[in-house]
This record gives sequence, C-alpha cells and structure tokens, in this order.
Amino acid sequence: MNGEFLLDGPEDGRATILLAHGAGAPMDSASMTAAAHALAEAGFRVARFEFAYMAARRTGDGRKPPPRADKLIPEYQAAVTALAAKGPLIIGGKSMGGRVASLIADGLFIEARIIGLLCLGYPFHPPEKPEQLRTAHLLDLRTPTLICQGTRDPFGTREEVSGYDLSERIGILWLEDGDHDLKPRKSVSGFSTADHLRTMATRVSAWIDQRIDGHLPQA
Repeated sequence: MNGEFLLDGPEDGRATILLAHGAGAPMDSASMTAAAHALAEAGFRVARFEFAYMAARRTGDGRKPPPRADKLIPEYQAAVTALAAKGPLIIGGKSMGGRVASLIADGLFIEARIIGLLCLGYPFHPPEKPEQLRTAHLLDLRTPTLICQGTRDPFGTREEVSGYDLSERIGILWLEDGDHDLKPRKSVSGFSTADHLRTMATRVSAWIDQRIDGHLPQA
C-alpha cells in the first residue's frame, strides 16, 4: 500500500467506505471515481487506495502484472490500519479489490473493526471461464455483504450467479444490462450509467443504515 488515499465526501459522514481498485485500472479510473462520487453524495466518507503494483505504474517502474489476490491481503490490512477510520467502516472495492476485501472481511468483522463488505462488480470467475469459480470462501462468509453487479457482467451474469451457493449474509443488487463497470446500454435497457449509480448509492445507503442500526442478517 502506498500510504495515500483519495478521499471524497464529508469528514463527518455517517460511515466510511474503503475501496480498492480492480486488477487493471487505478483508484482514479473513471469507473471508480464515478462510484466514489455517487457514494459521497449519499453522505459517506469514501477512501480509495492503491496496491503497490498499481502505484508503481505511476512512477515509470513498468507495467507490473497484479499479484494473486491472496498476496494482496497484507496490503489491504495495512490500508485499514492506516486509514484509522472513526465510526463505522465498510471495506470493499471494484472487482479484484472487492475480492481481496472479501478474503479479510470475516477476521475484521469478528473483531468489530468493520460492519460490512461492499463489492462493485465481483469477479466470480474470469471472463469466458465460468468453470474457474472464485466463490469457495463466499459460502461461509459471516460478514454482511452487498454485491452490486451488472446483469451482463462477463465476470458473473445474473443467470450464472443464481446457481451459486453463497452465504445468506450476501445480498446482490442486480443492475439491468450493466457490464463489469455497471454500465448499461441505454438503447437496450432504457437506463443510463448515472441511473445505475444513483440506484447503487441509494441501496448502499439503506443497507449501511441497517448495519449501523445493528441489523446483521442477510443484506
């Protein structure tokens, strides 16, 4: 972790949301920026950070490929500690960032350091490789979790995910015709990206309010 955060939203927001980026795009990508702004407008403090391999790309050290998700666990844990959020904390991220967060969520939840996990476009499997599932740890997940997923996401469509065994603590917000960045084809769905981001932020807001109130069952 490079020790720097991108911060959006009020300092006294009713909760802080810590987000990590996906495998191929940085924390200030258009997709992450749009999502962070939508959540900030809903009244949350949003903190974004980068893993070291991505931060290195900014300094001319070459385009290093992302490590395996489990190798990034210490960096995510360090980010939680460095952020030292005051008040309720939700961890998560875009794609791979959300996956890494899901690998550490239960340990932090049991210690009462977080109240939930938020994944934006969870990578259930690599594109065109539906047999390579990344869901084993999601079966027994204890942390209240909300996954926001486009119905045509190549990393896990609605039809595919409906057949998975997932923890009852996991709720999924399906965004019609959304891709991996939650973007719909307006001519097909009748929705715009802005529509989906507002829907996402509204659902996240209600879900976090439930977490703050102490209602911990399924999202």
